[in-house]
Amino acid sequence: MLRDLSIRDILLIDRLDLGFAPGLNVLTGETGAGKSILLDALGFVLGWRGRAELVREGAVEGVVEAVFELGPDHPAHGILDAAGLPGGDELILRRINTQDGRKRAFVNDRRAGSEVLRALSDTLVELHGQHDDKGLLDPKRHRALLDAFGGLDEAVSAQRALWRAQTSAMRAVKTAQDALAEAARDADFLSHAVAELDALDPQPGEEAQLDAERRLMRAAGQIREEVDRAASALGAEGAEGRLHDGLRWLEDAAGRADGVLDAPIAALSRTLAELDEATRGIQAAQDQLRHDPAALERVEERLFAIRALARKHNVAPDAVPDLALDLRARLETLDQGEAGLARLQAEAEAARLAYDTGAQALSTARHASAAKLDAAMAKELAPLKLERAVFASKVTPAAQDPGPEGIDRVVFEVATNPGAPAGPINRIASGGELSRFLLALKVCLSEQSGGVTMIFDEIDRGVGGATADAVGRRLADVAARGQVITVTHSPQVAALGGHHWQVVKSVEDAQTRTDVHALGEAERVDELARMLAGDRVTEEARAAARALLAAR
Repeated sequence: MLRDLSIRDILLIDRLDLGFAPGLNVLTGETGAGKSILLDALGFVLGWRGRAELVREGAVEGVVEAVFELGPDHPAHGILDAAGLPGGDELILRRINTQDGRKRAFVNDRRAGSEVLRALSDTLVELHGQHDDKGLLDPKRHRALLDAFGGLDEAVSAQRALWRAQTSAMRAVKTAQDALAEAARDADFLSHAVAELDALDPQPGEEAQLDAERRLMRAAGQIREEVDRAASALGAEGAEGRLHDGLRWLEDAAGRADGVLDAPIAALSRTLAELDEATRGIQAAQDQLRHDPAALERVEERLFAIRALARKHNVAPDAVPDLALDLRARLETLDQGEAGLARLQAEAEAARLAYDTGAQALSTARHASAAKLDAAMAKELAPLKLERAVFASKVTPAAQDPGPEGIDRVVFEVATNPGAPAGPINRIASGGELSRFLLALKVCLSEQSGGVTMIFDEIDRGVGGATADAVGRRLADVAARGQVITVTHSPQVAALGGHHWQVVKSVEDAQTRTDVHALGEAERVDELARMLAGDRVTEEARAAARALLAAR
């Protein structure tokens, strides 16, 4: 609910702090006192479109701050989370308007855009009145209102799931059809390409391996010559022979050297062992470098075949094996596509039937809810002096294709007099009738308000006496389940308020100001008496005011 509203330098308001309460809050005052300024200020902080110039004459900037109390399940929490804004059980909105027209907004002391304010406002406040074109009068909202009244939220959610399943199945069919058509167009190419690739059968990493083998084979001649020289230098005719001679001579002398030659002999033996290992490695290299010229030709032929296919299909050589898998899969799609498409089409048909079944059941439930709402409205209209009017919730097939929420279009229609044609509520009802229709509708739908503060702007205009009393009592009924703020000129409505504020306009030092005062019981009597009698308040008017208060 709206707990506090602070206004600084907005239009005729210099400084104003209001504390609202649960239940029915009424605002009264003479015509032109500035009651609409309060709504303008509240609309400004909520991000609504309104007057372009709000800053009070002579002020640098105007500021409006609104504090709302949020329950744990209030939908505003989700919007705050999505926007990355701090939450809690208290929501503080503040918006600043500078004299040059620039605007800044803050949510819980964090900078925010006007789109966030408007999203939050949809969960915080409902404005009802003769210009209620975004509330109960908006035909786009009527289906959701009827669903909420009938408790159909779960059924609607289930229908959305069926719609998603049907859409997904139809998308799968379309994808399969496109793939099949593309494969059919390329059938000859695919058959030839797959046969060519299957004949070559390229393996992953083969191109790099063949390239390395080719380079090694082409360099083998030169390498073999150097390796042969090394083998000669290190073999029996070279270093190995000389080392063996040296070892033999040292071993012959060792017996006469008293151990002096033991260490050199051991070292030389190790050297010969290492040399032997090196010699075997050189021999292995000689064998490896000894190749058949035909082998080089075979390696080059396969390497060039892989690279030619890569150029032909405009892929990297190492991607040719993957290309083979892809083209083979496309060819298999063509071969098996008809069967796969038939299966997907059967699944799509099953999803469509499930959607249609759910949509028909939801439509039946909507018609039943519409009958209940129409009956509830009939009970509410009679006390509001609209007993000859007829309200009807028209549930008809949607003009466009079925959608996520079913196949129905819902419009609230009224016929104000017997025999008169029915039509949409926002086109048929006159100003005063419209206000009473809206109030009756809000009474019937009030249990679905979800913690929203409801503002009724002169919804009692054009009625008086018993009808005004009926309007007030229905406002009080709605307020019993939450918070209602109403701007009223009706003393019967004002008397039923749980909290009463008077809007007054004064002129001081050639400046006009609007202020708001909370009224105690004695002050309420005087204000109600003024509303009953006009400028000249009599004791009879005060007595009538006391009677209205006593009859609450």
